[in-house]
Amino acid sequence: MFYIVVVGFFLFIMYSIVEKASLREVTHAVKSALVDDDDTGLQQIKNTLHHNFTHPLAILLLQIITIIITARIFSFLFRKIGQPTVIGEIIAGIFLGPSFVGYYFPEFSLFLFPKESIPNLQFLSQVGLILFMFIVGMELDLKVLRKKASEAVMISHSSIVFAFTLGVGLSYFLYDSYAPEGVSFLSFALFIGVSMSITAFPVLARIVQERQLSKTKLGAFVITCAAIDDITAWCVLAAVIAIVKAGSVISSLYIIAMAIGYVILMFKVIQPFLKRIGDVYSKQDSLSKPTVAFFFATLLLSSYITEVIGIHALFGAFMAGVIMPPNLHFRNVFVEKVEDVSLVLLLPLFFVVTGLKTQIGLLNDIHMWEICGMIITVAVIGKFWGSALTSKFMGQSWKESLTMGAFMNTRGLMELVVLNIGFDLGVLSPEIFAMMVIMALVTTFMTGPALDLINYLFKEKTQDQIEEDGPRKYKILFSFGDPERGKSMVHLANSLVHKYQSESTVSAMHLRLSNELHQYNMLELERENFRPIKREAAKLNLPIQTLFKPTLDIDKEIVETANEGSYDLLIIGMGPSIFEGSFLGKMIGITSKIINPEKFYNTITRREGTVEGTTFNSRINNIIKTTKGSLGIFIDKGLLKVEVVFIPIFSLADAFILDYAHRVIHNNGARVKIIDAVGVIQNNIAFQNMINSIEQQYPMHLSFLSESQITQDFLSQTDIMILSMDSWKRLMDGHSEWLVNSPSVLVVKP
Repeated sequence: MFYIVVVGFFLFIMYSIVEKASLREVTHAVKSALVDDDDTGLQQIKNTLHHNFTHPLAILLLQIITIIITARIFSFLFRKIGQPTVIGEIIAGIFLGPSFVGYYFPEFSLFLFPKESIPNLQFLSQVGLILFMFIVGMELDLKVLRKKASEAVMISHSSIVFAFTLGVGLSYFLYDSYAPEGVSFLSFALFIGVSMSITAFPVLARIVQERQLSKTKLGAFVITCAAIDDITAWCVLAAVIAIVKAGSVISSLYIIAMAIGYVILMFKVIQPFLKRIGDVYSKQDSLSKPTVAFFFATLLLSSYITEVIGIHALFGAFMAGVIMPPNLHFRNVFVEKVEDVSLVLLLPLFFVVTGLKTQIGLLNDIHMWEICGMIITVAVIGKFWGSALTSKFMGQSWKESLTMGAFMNTRGLMELVVLNIGFDLGVLSPEIFAMMVIMALVTTFMTGPALDLINYLFKEKTQDQIEEDGPRKYKILFSFGDPERGKSMVHLANSLVHKYQSESTVSAMHLRLSNELHQYNMLELERENFRPIKREAAKLNLPIQTLFKPTLDIDKEIVETANEGSYDLLIIGMGPSIFEGSFLGKMIGITSKIINPEKFYNTITRREGTVEGTTFNSRINNIIKTTKGSLGIFIDKGLLKVEVVFIPIFSLADAFILDYAHRVIHNNGARVKIIDAVGVIQNNIAFQNMINSIEQQYPMHLSFLSESQITQDFLSQTDIMILSMDSWKRLMDGHSEWLVNSPSVLVVKP
């Protein structure tokens, strides 16, 4: 009643006020009509909509939406062909620029990217770059660089000097025809030199991770060289910007002196202070907002100082990242806070701003393309051969030297940063800018194929070829995501090979998406994820090999590793949530379908859950189809031991399951309970002979059950159910309660 009275009373007051004002509204409408008789209601709506559509904020939001969607599409396509996602994002930027959309759809391009909106887009992209350079700085581990600096400095600086010199020489031939008016030769030559000598440390680090080279001596050496190259190149770029802005070397000395003072201040005063703050918060799960605000303020202040000095805000962001506290947890917190906004939302804006500046149509004759080809050739000779020959001189093999050259020739995003700075300063003309962007794309694109070619030319004997003269070992590979579930897989693998350890190998594999990893935290993450696995294996006296692989496609990597390693059994995990809800949670869960458009589409079109008669989701079905050897799908419900095993038999095709029964009995002394669900065993002599052979060898370990004995109490007392894909399908159709109440389950494809 109180609610009704209060609401009704105030509604009555508002109604009275509106009624009183109605006469004034009529008078106001008459006056408006006298001013503009043609301004009808429909026209007002049109004018309002036009104003809303063309409002700067609406245009900016539409630009961001278009850019993010286009960047994700191109990133996905280029990732599928084995290229870094940054290539796709750069191509997306060029696609949205005047080279394609602007050329073929000029009206749409003018609407989406009106000239007056570009400054807003550019400022936002610069914020994204500042955050990105902050992350790049944090990825550098100065302690590691100091330990490996001697040879790495030689190779890195040799490649820089060689490429820089070739760039200056090239600028001598380009200056008259392609340098903007009023730009001195020194400024032009310095920027061409820097552009030729840059290496993209972030892209290179991802490629090293994806090719599983991180733990090799070569991979660590490549990372060190690239990091030193990055630091050196940015210092050189800062000096070049100072010279360009000052107009001469002598007048730039003042700017360079201030820059040196800034660097000393950052390392000697600010870094120790930040380290003490990092130590205080090193063990806390989260950081307070004032602390986070302080570190972001440090980042922005550092960027502001370098911008005011005259060496660009990006250098300040890079330095702020370098001096961040070395504590792993502390850096993880900041990367999580910064990375998604920077890489997904703001950084693609930079690629589009670059694309809007890149006018490939300016290269409109064969001579221009010849110049572009010459620029690419000089760039490749400078970095690829400069690094490779220096590496060979330092005592590396030809394969390692050429691999070093291929990596150091990767330019990627860092090249675009340098080119944009040169373009904004007016040092690079639109024609040279377009040519240099193409060079950045080509040199980054060629890294993967060049590495594949080098590996092909210098093939090494594989582990399988080395072992083929010796006895064939039974090899198990299990891939885990959650370390706790990985511990259950250790118990499962041990139950299959415990007494065959000299004749078998067990490998544990943990995969992470490469875009989730950073050079500074990769080794720590590997140690953390394998620590419980190794501890559990040690308790069981089970020798275990570990594989840690960053990858762009986890499922594909699982299959390729299993197939190339010729493993006898691949075990992949699924959680107990598979049983939740009605119809066993429909195996995949309606929530996950709504979140995942591909799964939702497959469910609607009934494409999901049809592979080989199983009812697994599309991810598992794809692994089932492409795995060559035996595959075990492990549904873990807290497996701690393998002492009581339940095996349902539904067809003659289930005969191979008896091999697993034999293994768990022999290795673990397990008691195996079998149900001959449809009378297959009693009607087949061969099946009976196999059963008799096991019983004679291990009496009292094998027993048969009737269907009436498969109760909830019985299932709760077993440790694991082992069955074939066909039996899984039959249980889904007619005995789903067995699965709901079952212990852990291993579904095996032979």
